[in-house]
Amino acid sequence: MEYILKENSDGSVITVSDVQKVLLEMMKDIDALCRENNIPYFLSGGSALGAVRHGGFIPWDDDADFFMMKEDFLRFVEVMKKQDKYVFQCWYTDKRYNVLIPGMKIRKKGTCLKEVNTLLSNRCTGYDGCDGIFLDVFVWDYATPNKWIDLPFRLANYVLMVPEIIADNVFKINPVHIKSAIMKIADKYSRICEKKNSEYIGFDLTWVWKTPFHPFIFRKDDIFPPQYVKFEDTEFPIAHHPHEYLCTAIAPSYMTPPPEDKRVAKHITDIRL
Repeated sequence: MEYILKENSDGSVITVSDVQKVLLEMMKDIDALCRENNIPYFLSGGSALGAVRHGGFIPWDDDADFFMMKEDFLRFVEVMKKQDKYVFQCWYTDKRYNVLIPGMKIRKKGTCLKEVNTLLSNRCTGYDGCDGIFLDVFVWDYATPNKWIDLPFRLANYVLMVPEIIADNVFKINPVHIKSAIMKIADKYSRICEKKNSEYIGFDLTWVWKTPFHPFIFRKDDIFPPQYVKFEDTEFPIAHHPHEYLCTAIAPSYMTPPPEDKRVAKHITDIRL
């Protein structure tokens, strides 16, 4: 089945499959960079689910997600600075970047994509090469299931999310001080967990899009070391124990596809290849 994203004026169409071909090329390039520079990373979310359930992309999925630990992500930023095939956007190189979205967006030059996004505008778009088809990189860091440590930090960023969104999207100003506070809280929390030799990791605390009372936290030995598995015509790394990861990241019923009427692309409102 073809999932059509756009009908062009000449009658041609752009499908999810067309986007996936571009994404697969991007994923291969980033995998090569990570291997060359010894940077561990993993397929995340729907990309990991696709690898396990479909041996590649979920047929109706129109994006790709990676994740890596914060210390590896910071090295990855430096690696990305040295390549020129892709545009990349992140807080560490552009303070307009919204810290509440994935830690980095890697974009394909010469393409254009408008994302479904009403509350989390990416202020880095708008100049040549920066509106293209993208691959998201999420940042993970040390965490703890101890609510007495975890919850105060998590709630603090949950509260700061509100003025950040209002400033950025309603008043169209760049709330750099709020963004900096969110980043500092996330980093302080993870450093505390690391010093306590925590055996748990998860999304760093800039990712506030899940109830703070039931966060995404995983045992580190369920995630590391990564294992390479089949993905389309190549292989990419997923969690060491994918079942434990996917039960939390997706749902215990992750191997059951959604009803047909729910199998729709969710991220793109307009696109040009």
